Amino acid sequence: MNIEIVGEKIGFNSPWPNQEVIERLKKIRKSGIHISLCTGKPDYSIDKIIRDANLDGIHITQTGTVVIDSFNGEVVKKHVIENKLAREIIELFTKNNFYTEVYTVDKYYVQENQISETTRLHSHVLQREPEVVTSLVNLATELEIVRVMPITEKDRLALSWGIHPIANPRRFGAITIKDATKREGAMAISKSLGIALENFLGVGDNIMDWDFLELCGFGAAMGNATEELKRYVMGKGDQGYVGKSVDENGIIGIFDHFGF
Repeated sequence: MNIEIVGEKIGFNSPWPNQEVIERLKKIRKSGIHISLCTGKPDYSIDKIIRDANLDGIHITQTGTVVIDSFNGEVVKKHVIENKLAREIIELFTKNNFYTEVYTVDKYYVQENQISETTRLHSHVLQREPEVVTSLVNLATELEIVRVMPITEKDRLALSWGIHPIANPRRFGAITIKDATKREGAMAISKSLGIALENFLGVGDNIMDWDFLELCGFGAAMGNATEELKRYVMGKGDQGYVGKSVDENGIIGIFDHFGF
C-alpha cells in the first residue's frame, strides 16, 4: 500500500503540521507503508516534515513539476519550461503589474521592485526567503525554470488559483508545462515503487486533486475540501471517505478510517 497525501495538511498550524500528525506519519512509515507528499511547495519547504516523520522515498513538489527523493538529494524528474516561452510568460505578467515569482528546482526569485507584504507572507509559507533580482525577464534566459507563479488579491485571469489560510485573500496561480501534473507524479511514484495505483490511498482538498485521486484505488477528501471533490471521492463507494477539516487534524481520522 502507498499513501499519497496532497499538501502537508497543516491548516492554521502553519508552517508545520501538528506534532500528533507527524507522529502518526512516522508510525505508518515505520510499519512499512510508503508515504508520499504531493504539494505545490518546493521540496525545501517540506524537508522538515519529511525528516521529522522519516518519510524516505519520492515526493511530488511544485504542483507536479519536480519529483524528488529528498533523503538522497535526487531529482527523479523535472519539467522545465523552454527559456523563450518562460521569458514571454514572465514579461506578460510583470508588464501588467502582477506580483510574480519564478521557480527553479532549488530556489525561487522575486523582482526587486515587487518586494511587498505578499513577499513576506509567502516566504513564511515556504520557509525560505527569495532570491531578489533586478529583472525576472532577463533571468529567464539563464535558468531552468519549472514554474512561474503570479499572485494576486483578485481573480484577474482565468487560471486555477490556490489559497493558503495565512495568506488570504491572495490567490496563487501556477504556470507549468502541460505534462507537469500531480497525476503524472503519482504514476511516476507507482512505477518507482512497483505498487499498482489501485493500492494507493490518495488524500486531497480541492477539485484539481481529482486529477490524480481518480487513479487511486482508495480516496479521501479533507472536511474543508470543495463540495465537488467530496462528491467525486464518495463516488468511490466503500473506498472513498470524507474526513474532518485540516484544522481538526482530519488526516488522522482518515488514517483511522482506512486502518492505518
